[in-house]
This record gives sequence, structure tokens and C-alpha cells, in this order.
Amino acid sequence: MSKKYEKLAREIIKKIGGSENVSTLTHCMTRLRFALNDNKKADLEGIKALEGVINVVESGGQFQVAIGPHVEEVYQEIVKHIKPSENSNAEGAKEKKGILNKVIDFVSGTFGPLIPAIAGSGMMKAVLALLLVFNLITRESQTYYVINFMADTIFYFLPIVLAYSAANKLKCNPVFAMVLAGILLHPDMVQLRTDGVDVSIFGIPMALVNYGSTVVPILLIVWAQSYIEPFFQKIIPDAVKIIFVPLFTIMVTGIIGVTVLGPIGSFVGDYLAMGFDFLGAQGSWIIIFLIATFWPILVMFGIHYSLSPLSIAQLTTLGYENIIGPGAMLANIAQGVAALVVGLRVKDAGAKQIGTTTGITGLMGITEPALYGVNLPKKYPLVAAMIGGACGGLYAGIMNVSRYAVGHSGIPAIPLYIGENMWHLYNILIGIVITITVTAVLTYILTFKYEKDLPKKGVSKQNEAIGEVNTTINKSKVLSSAMKGEIIPLSNVKDEAFATEAMGKGVAIEPSEGKVVAPFNGEVVSLFPTKHAIGLLSDDGVEVLIHVGLNTVELNGKYFEAHVEQGQRITKGQTLLTFDLEKIKQAGYVTQTPIIITNTHNYSDVIINDSNKNIDFNNELLALKV
Repeated sequence: MSKKYEKLAREIIKKIGGSENVSTLTHCMTRLRFALNDNKKADLEGIKALEGVINVVESGGQFQVAIGPHVEEVYQEIVKHIKPSENSNAEGAKEKKGILNKVIDFVSGTFGPLIPAIAGSGMMKAVLALLLVFNLITRESQTYYVINFMADTIFYFLPIVLAYSAANKLKCNPVFAMVLAGILLHPDMVQLRTDGVDVSIFGIPMALVNYGSTVVPILLIVWAQSYIEPFFQKIIPDAVKIIFVPLFTIMVTGIIGVTVLGPIGSFVGDYLAMGFDFLGAQGSWIIIFLIATFWPILVMFGIHYSLSPLSIAQLTTLGYENIIGPGAMLANIAQGVAALVVGLRVKDAGAKQIGTTTGITGLMGITEPALYGVNLPKKYPLVAAMIGGACGGLYAGIMNVSRYAVGHSGIPAIPLYIGENMWHLYNILIGIVITITVTAVLTYILTFKYEKDLPKKGVSKQNEAIGEVNTTINKSKVLSSAMKGEIIPLSNVKDEAFATEAMGKGVAIEPSEGKVVAPFNGEVVSLFPTKHAIGLLSDDGVEVLIHVGLNTVELNGKYFEAHVEQGQRITKGQTLLTFDLEKIKQAGYVTQTPIIITNTHNYSDVIINDSNKNIDFNNELLALKV
């Protein structure tokens, strides 16, 4: 399995523009999050086509590659081979991002690496709650005492953990940043606050505030460090940098931090807490309802982590959280239910497998596979899930449901709602039932409209010829064959990414001649440098990917010749690619050639002309039902 991840990692690095194009790399539960020096160097469509990649999203200044549950394994392989560019902070690269994108990128990049540790600590709280409910321990026991402070550790020392992550993101010294955070939490600082005496530094008054579990103060301080440290690096001679850069960076930034930035951050945090109290009294249901409804949209654009500071700040100041928790949980469960219903309803074996497997992971709180593999391409499951999440979220919001710890947002997170007020648990369970019921019923009803003509095992038995299809379907588009050879159902292709229709519906051809021609009038929208694959767009909006052979990208263009260029106009029957069929086979490669309708979601069905097993150039191959 490790070889599989290593191969995928190498392909991603290659198509991302090489290791020299990588500024920073982090990952969340399902995505690799690249900050690239030049996004134009990345082969977006090429990365999407890789087996093991669910989707690629550019958002918030990040190039996000959705992998799914195995993202950690792929990440570990990638970091073995990349060397982030020394010029990754060049002004030219910075100018391409707007202020909002910079903020989103900073927040996402800082909090993303922390989420697993925060979630793990939150689940420890959930375990404690369960042990109490079943009377296995008491609140007075030493077991409860020890595990409780273990779970609280990351929140109390959150400024130190945040300092390290923020410094890595801003490319300043993370150890200096951790020292600055330690200043805020030092026992003597706590004692000064306890004593309540007036304190000043060089005559500058110092406001004494509680920095434990805070978020904003340390972010502001590390931001200041990212400017102060390079300044001293620049003006101090190399011979004494090792002594005086740390001295002046920590002292100057520390003084500014405890006198100005720390109190400002604490002031902002206090007002956030006041805002949470106000919303809780006036209309917190609106937030839960909106998150439950639109969480999939936030996930698609990769900005859901931008809400993490608010969520954590609310938990650490008030002891409960309802900004993300209830809404995201209901939205994720809805995504999983919608994908499961599709998997149970469809007839195609590949689509059934994708629906059931991604649906289960969605219920567990990891929704990108379901979102990008099923719900978004088909559209109607996404709509059904958003409506189901909205209904459950409306109830949870009205009942002001909150969780007592932070963790994953899926069914395993239910224990997070166990606490002093057990109605939070009862009401989230009711919200889950509402969400599941509405989503399942609505998705099932919509399948009668959108899934009733699904082909069996990749080949339609209802209409065995395009001629018959054209007599029964008033509105359809017919796609001619781009190759000569034997028709193969997509489900029989020896590549899971194609066989499961994760990239779209279509068909495959075992070529008998090494030539690809244009199946319609249109344009070449993408031509891989290795010439083994080409993306086309017809004049009436059909998007087609023709991928000659499997894993033939490894040939690096050997045995292939392109007769067109990217952006070029094409006419039906025009030669696009030629290749040496026999030499490719002799090199050990499978020559099955998938022909994929990449905008399958625009059509209610894709029907194969299987009236003749063998097909010639420009014969009718597919009917796209609109």
C-alpha cells in the first residue's frame, strides 16, 4: 500500500509544478493544502485525473487536493520529496493574493494542523462523559481528575501550539514564537495578575490579562514577529546573528506583545465572548441553521477552517460551543445519508460502490469523498442533503443545542453533547433523526426522476442502439467515436478511477489502430505534455476526456505524437493524436482507452451504443440524454 501512496505522491509533486513550486504544505482530515509560488504551473486537470485524487479546489490562496481518509499517508510520502522554495515569500507571489485571501490562507494554514490534536482532546472529554454516565468513575476520582486535565492541556496551552503553527505559516522562527507564547503563560505573569499590582516596562504600562486558552493575542504577536525578526536578520552582521537576532526578536516582540498586542487581542476576545452571549440570548439558532444548511459550500471552497478561531474561542471562554459543532455535524450526516441512498438506488455496480463507501465515511464526519464523488456531480443529492441539514439545523438552533468539547463532526461526535445539561444530547439526537429522515426521503424521491434510466453494469439494456435511443429520446446529443476498436464497458476498465465513474460516465475502447480523431466540432481545452490524454469541448457544451491507455503517463510522451495544440479549434474527424499501439503494448501498458464525459452532471443519462461490439471512426458511440 505504501508504494501506491508513494507513486501518487510523486505524480502530485510532478503535476503541481515540481517541489520548487511549493511554498508551504499542510493537510487537514481529507485534503492536501498547498501554497504555490505560481498556481499557473500546476496541471489542475492532470491532478484531478490521478487515481486516488477526488478533486482539486483553488480557494483562499490555497491549492487544495482532496484525497480522502488516506491523506495522512499521501502527505507523509510527499514531504519526503519536496523542498519548499526559498523564494516562496517573494513579493511577486504575495501580490497575487487579496487581503481577504491572505487572511483566509493564514487562518486555515494555522489552524489546519491543530485540528486533529484538538479533536483528539475533545474526544477524551467525550470518553470522560460516557464513563460518568455509566457510573464507571466519579467526578471526585483521581482517574477523572487526571484525564480531565490531559484533555484540557491543549486548550490551556493553546497559545504555545498556535504560536508554533502560525510561525511556520508566516515563515519565522517557531521556537522564538513558542517562547513568546510562554511569556504570556509564565507563572510569574499569572502571579502579577493575581496580585493586581500596577506593572510597567520602561515606563510603558502593562495590562495584566489572562492569556490561557486565548487565540487572538498570540496570533497578533507572531504576526509582529514575522516583521521584527527579518528586520534584525537584515541589519545585524552575520558574525553575531546567532546571539543578537534571538535577543532582540524575543525582547522587542515580547515587550510589544505584553504592552500592546496581547491586551488588544484579549480585548477583542472579550468582545467576542460578549457577542456569543448576545447571540445565545437573541438568535443563536440562526448560526446553527445557516451552518447546517451551507456547510457543504464552505467545505467546497475550503474556508470552513476559517471559523475555527471563533469556535475555539467560544469553547474556551464559555465552556460550550455551537458555532460549528451542531450545524456541521448535521450537514455532514446529511451528506453521508444522501450518498448512501444514491448507492442503494442506482443499478450501476461502480456507482453503487462509490455511494455506499463514501456515504459511510460521510456519516463518520469525512464528507469530501461523498461530496465530490457523488453529491456534487449528481447535484440532486447535494440539494437534498442541504435541505435535510437545514431542517435538522433549524430544530437544533431553536433548541440552542451546544457541545461541551471539540471533535469530529459526525456520528462519533454524539458523546461531545453529554454534559451538565443532558438536553443538549437529547436535542442533537432529535436533530439527527430529522436530518436523516428528510434527507433520505427527499433523495429517494428525486432518484425516481434522475436515476430511473441508469445503465446496468455500465451498458444500457433498455436501448441497444443509438437509432432506437433517438426515437425514444426527444432531446439528446450523440457523440461519435474518436477511435477504432472494441467497445468495453467502463466498469471493466482496469483502473478504479475510471471503472467507478468517479471522473464521469462514458465508455472505453480497446484500439485496433493508433489514432484519435475529433468526435465533434469544438476546441482542445487541455493537452497533456505527455500527449497520452486530451480534453475537448464541443460547440454545444459536451466536455470529453480521452485517455489513451492506463498509466501511459509514465512513458513521458514516448510513442505519442500530437497533431493539435491546446486552445486550437477542431473539426469532426480531424486527427488529434497518433500513437504506436504495438510498442506501447510491448512496453507492458494496458491500451484500454477511456472516453469520459467529464460534465456528466449536465446530463440525465449517458447511453452506450452497444449494438455492435466493434466500432469505427465517427460511428455513433454515446447518446447524452438532456
